[in-house]
Amino acid sequence: MNSLTALSLSIGVLAGLATFLAVGPLSGVFFIWAATIAWAAYFALGGDTPAAKNTVICGIFGVVMAWYAAVLIAGISADSIVPFSMMAAIIVTVSVVVTCLAANIPALAAIPASVLGYSATFAYLLQTPEKLSEAVLLNAGWDNPLLVISFSLVVGTGFGIASGKLAAKWTTVAD
Repeated sequence: MNSLTALSLSIGVLAGLATFLAVGPLSGVFFIWAATIAWAAYFALGGDTPAAKNTVICGIFGVVMAWYAAVLIAGISADSIVPFSMMAAIIVTVSVVVTCLAANIPALAAIPASVLGYSATFAYLLQTPEKLSEAVLLNAGWDNPLLVISFSLVVGTGFGIASGKLAAKWTTVAD
């Protein structure tokens, strides 16, 4: 079959497997939306070994940077002179600038993957009730975004690699 059909089928089949894992045995520790972010990043960054490395390393770096920003935000005192919204905005501004400037380090040069990891972390924290708290952010449990989002990004990258390899096996030589 042609390469587009093979890739479409391999992504579809593996997306079904990923969905089964996310809503079944890995529910609560593997988020399909975070996995598909990494899956797409893998292909956007080239769909090869360097892309996998960059997706994982930079994606997790983005998670770490967002986690650190979240720890600082969760620690803002209620009696702070500067309003919470302003403090949160300053923390995010600085952490995003640092995240992007880290691209000067070759291992962290894939800014899109870092930003996707950062964004996925805040998506989890802001859309899931009671996650943006020091109790969650500083524990070693599976509700901590350092663990669940990083795990989901790594698994998603693995699904990207697998779908590319499966598509290559299903693509005919004439293509």
